[in-house]
Amino acid sequence: MVIDFKQRTTVTLAEVAAAAGVGESTVSRVLRNHGSFSPKARERVLDAVERLGYVPNRIAGTLASAGSRLVAFVIPSLTNIVFPDVLRGAGGVLEENHYQAVFSVTDYDSEREETLVSAMLAWRPTAVMLAGFEHTEGTLKILRASGCRVVELLDTEGTAADLAVGFSNRQAGRASAEFLLRRGYRRLGYVGHDLDLDTRAGKRFTGFCEALNLAGSRLAGREIRAGASSVESGRAGLKQLLERAPGLDAVYFSNDDMALGGYFHCLSNGIAVPADLALFGHNGLDIGQAIPQPLASIRTPRVATGKLAAELVINEAPPQVADLGFELIEGATA
Repeated sequence: MVIDFKQRTTVTLAEVAAAAGVGESTVSRVLRNHGSFSPKARERVLDAVERLGYVPNRIAGTLASAGSRLVAFVIPSLTNIVFPDVLRGAGGVLEENHYQAVFSVTDYDSEREETLVSAMLAWRPTAVMLAGFEHTEGTLKILRASGCRVVELLDTEGTAADLAVGFSNRQAGRASAEFLLRRGYRRLGYVGHDLDLDTRAGKRFTGFCEALNLAGSRLAGREIRAGASSVESGRAGLKQLLERAPGLDAVYFSNDDMALGGYFHCLSNGIAVPADLALFGHNGLDIGQAIPQPLASIRTPRVATGKLAAELVINEAPPQVADLGFELIEGATA
C-alpha cells in the first residue's frame, strides 16, 4: 500500500488533550516533563500521544519562548572517531538535562561553516559548538550578534569567543617530536592532510618542527595529501614519502587514521616497525591500540572535552579556556 502523505493531517496538541481528557497546558507540561501533573494524567497523555502519533512542534515552542533547548554542533568531519567521541561526551550531559544536540558537517570548509552556523542560529539554540578558533569574520560576527553561548572545541591556543575546551595542539606536536628524538631517531618525516584546512593539524605540525629546530634538527621529508585524512591516504602518503626521501628512520602522521595506513604499507612491503621505520600518530584511537604493535601516539581528551563543554553551557559558566591536556602513549611502533 502506498500512503499519500498529502492527504494526511497533522495531529494537534488540542487533539491529544481531547483524547487524554485533560487540558492543553497539562499535555504541554507532560511533554516537556516540567511543571505539575499527576501520574495518572501523565499516563493518559503519553497513551494518547502514542495512539495518535503526535509529534511536538519544536519550532512553535522555540518561537514562543524566544529560545530553545537545542545545542548546535558545527563540526568538520564524521570520517573518523574524533568528533563522534566529542558528541558522545556532550550528548550524555545534554540528555540528562533535557537538552537536544543537533549537528552539521562542514568538511573543513570555513565558508560552509559560516552558512551552517547561520542556519543553526535560526533555531535560537542555547549554544553553538565549533572546532578550533579559526573562523571567518562573518561567522564570528553572527555569533556575537546571536546572544547564545559559543564553545570552541579541541584547541586552547587562540582568542576564545566565549568558552573553549580542549588541549594545545602545538604542545602535542612538540611532545611527539621530543619523544622521537629521545628515542634516538634523527631522520624524521611527516605524512599529513591539508594543513590549511585542518588548522589543528597545522598547529601540531608547527610544534613538531619547532621541537626539531630547537634540537638542531630538521624535517627530512614530508608528504601532504589532498582531501580528508584516511587510512588509504596514509598508506599512499607513506609510499610516496619513502620513494622521495629514502633513509628515514621515523615518520610522524597527522593522526592515527593516516598512521594506520602507514603501518599497513610497512606490513605489505616488508618494512620492519620500528626496526626499519618508526611510526607516530595522534589521537590515541582504540583501533590504533588494538593492532599487533600498538601505535605510538598522543591520546586526546575527546569524550572529556564534549562532557565539560556541555557542563559549562548548562551551568552558565563565565567565559574561560579549559585545557584538559593530553597523554603520550609510547606504544610499540617507535
